[in-house]
Amino acid sequence: MNIRALAAKIIHKVLVHGCSLTDALSDGLTQCRDGRDQALVQALCFGVCRRFFYLNDILQTLLEKPLKEKDQDIFALLLIGLFQLSDMRVKPHAAVAETVAAADVFKKSWAKNLINAVLRNYQRKEDELKLKLSKEAYYDHPTWIMEKLKQDWPNDWKAILAANNQHPPFSLRVNQKHMSREAYLAMLVEKNIIAHAIPETLSGITFEQALDVSSVPGFTKGGVSVQDGAAQLAAYLLKLEPGQRVLDACCAPGGKTAHILELQPDIELIAVDSHAERLKSVHENMHRLGLSAKIVCADVTKMDDWWDGRLFDRILLDAPCSASGVIRRHPDIKLLRREEDVKALGPLQKLLLNSLWNVLKPGGLLVYATCSVFLEENVEVLSAFLHEHADAKEEKIQAAFGKDCSVGKQILPGMLGMDGFYYGCLRKKVKLCV
Repeated sequence: MNIRALAAKIIHKVLVHGCSLTDALSDGLTQCRDGRDQALVQALCFGVCRRFFYLNDILQTLLEKPLKEKDQDIFALLLIGLFQLSDMRVKPHAAVAETVAAADVFKKSWAKNLINAVLRNYQRKEDELKLKLSKEAYYDHPTWIMEKLKQDWPNDWKAILAANNQHPPFSLRVNQKHMSREAYLAMLVEKNIIAHAIPETLSGITFEQALDVSSVPGFTKGGVSVQDGAAQLAAYLLKLEPGQRVLDACCAPGGKTAHILELQPDIELIAVDSHAERLKSVHENMHRLGLSAKIVCADVTKMDDWWDGRLFDRILLDAPCSASGVIRRHPDIKLLRREEDVKALGPLQKLLLNSLWNVLKPGGLLVYATCSVFLEENVEVLSAFLHEHADAKEEKIQAAFGKDCSVGKQILPGMLGMDGFYYGCLRKKVKLCV
């Protein structure tokens, strides 16, 4: 098997067919039996997506004429070759030879000379080429994201772009029903695994080096779950108490669902999501962790399909969003997301918020969360909601994490080592009897 060819096929799915990198890798990695091969394919594919704008800029300069539409597989292969030379510790001669040989897998032997010439040219002219980079290539982001960040975060946009291009940390949540965070960290020391606590959380830790999840001590038995520190804050913000009725709206893949039950098992939890395929992950998580909740596949805005008429004390709305805060984990977002996608999500976020407000008890708390850094999906949504609902008031988040916004708090990518996340808390006013 030619690993470069497999990686090129995966990148081709992302670039040409608009497939997410996660899905494309899920299909492609089944062809790898060796763990080292899988790791190399992942490194190549994530790397090309993370560095796409740089690699594409260089490639357009090196190609005498654009490749035909039917030869975008060779285009993907060239990106794979350039990434090895620019960012990986692969020996240059091996990177060139293996990438050239991969053309045979696509039955395009004519492309061998082209691939060889482009990669050799890059080696000779690398320093010269770097002096002529476009702005997109320099920051490795599309123009629309850069402009939107500059508008929303004029003092932070460069830091956000830099954080987006970094490898994300490997963070876990310790299931304190099994053991304390301190006990788990002590166990890791005995196994010569270096990790440290995430101080803004009660059970979060970050490993110095990422491990395959199957190798993480205690994972298979439900002792820990993979979850970024920023995502772990949601369950704390709900201020859970025994006996409450709690709704986790848009719950898949279920990390926050499980954390809610780990924090407060003595509640009635209903978890709803409209994506049947993604709900499989929720069921898997609950089974692995030994937890139980009512899990429903439904459009949460269509109350007649799932709601029994009883109001909720707490609601977590993890709203569908652009995912602009987690680009470092999903670099294909830079390639697949469009500015019009953000605008299209606004009405859905407002619909969800308006619908769920109707099933919240007076005195109840709704936590609005997104993994976005765009004000249009966060502050502006809640500001408009508060303006339109006299029975809603903001409950200020009294915590040290993130930046204070006019409504809610924003964690920017890389801040405190976390992903980009927004949180806003809304309390439903109790009507006073006259």
